[in-house]
Amino acid sequence: MDDKSELLSQLKIDRTEEPSSSGVSVVAVVVLMLTAAAAGGVGAWTLLDKNPNPNQTAITPQSIPPSKAVSTTEASPEAATTPAVERPVDVSEKILNASGYITARRMATVSAEIMGLITEVNVEEGMSVETGHVLAKLDSAVATVNLNFAKAQVTVAKARLGRINAILSEARRVFERTKELNKSDFSTVANLTRAQADVESFEADLMSAQADITVSELEAERQQERLDDHTIKAPFGGVVTVKNAQPGEIVAPSSAGGGFTRTGICTIVDMDSLEIEVDVNEAFIGRVFEGQKVEANLDAYPNWTIPASVIAVIPTADRAKATVRVRIRIDEKDARILPDMGVKVAFLKA
Repeated sequence: MDDKSELLSQLKIDRTEEPSSSGVSVVAVVVLMLTAAAAGGVGAWTLLDKNPNPNQTAITPQSIPPSKAVSTTEASPEAATTPAVERPVDVSEKILNASGYITARRMATVSAEIMGLITEVNVEEGMSVETGHVLAKLDSAVATVNLNFAKAQVTVAKARLGRINAILSEARRVFERTKELNKSDFSTVANLTRAQADVESFEADLMSAQADITVSELEAERQQERLDDHTIKAPFGGVVTVKNAQPGEIVAPSSAGGGFTRTGICTIVDMDSLEIEVDVNEAFIGRVFEGQKVEANLDAYPNWTIPASVIAVIPTADRAKATVRVRIRIDEKDARILPDMGVKVAFLKA
């Protein structure tokens, strides 16, 4: 009986004692954490070793160059308190930049004053011409006939004047004889009066003939001018940039837009009158003044600096663009500078 009771008491659970498995559980958790950390370290090392980005290199202490190494020493107080040295201001400092175009002050599309058929065109693009150079000619057959007719009218007027002079001389002699006869009572007063009237009449005819000659000569000059209008000449020296007409076409300056009618013969540009025009924002126009030095660079030759200076600031603003136009003189002429080229300018402080 005692043996059975002792056996039953061994089967009972003592609630007052702590379970001994708690120590095993803590140890298991620690082991699992260490295992996970080791696995993570191995995975990270594997990823770095594979280096999937070919442009990226692993940074190791040996790969850092000496010049790039970070010093762990503290910076000296002298280096930390050294003030920044300011750059001295250059007297030719650029204070404003702008862009514009090369323009010509003397440029003209030359045309005829009258409508006519073009018979000759004596220019081509790029040709240099002087003042009075014949650019083209129009059909002048009618104008030549009119001039010849006017000259014939002058000849007729002069011949009439000669006839009147001869008649007037005879009338004056008759008047003198009649006056002498009247003194001797061999002529009546009526004859004397008639002779005097004849002289005065022929003198009036003489004045009329002289006026007719003047009118005829003026008409001849007018017809000569009309004939000269059939020859188109250069008004000034320059370079032909555009050829607008060909022989056989009609030129008519008053009828623009016709498909077969030209309003001009060619365009001439005076290369000595080239200058620069730029638009400056009105907020900065106070930095620009007459005579100011400017450096210009053509878009075609960006490394070539052209000395220039301000001619004038146009005293009006563009309301739409809020800009003011500035004219700039090119101080050094060069054949590379052409009309309508793009240019960038820098206004200098002094």
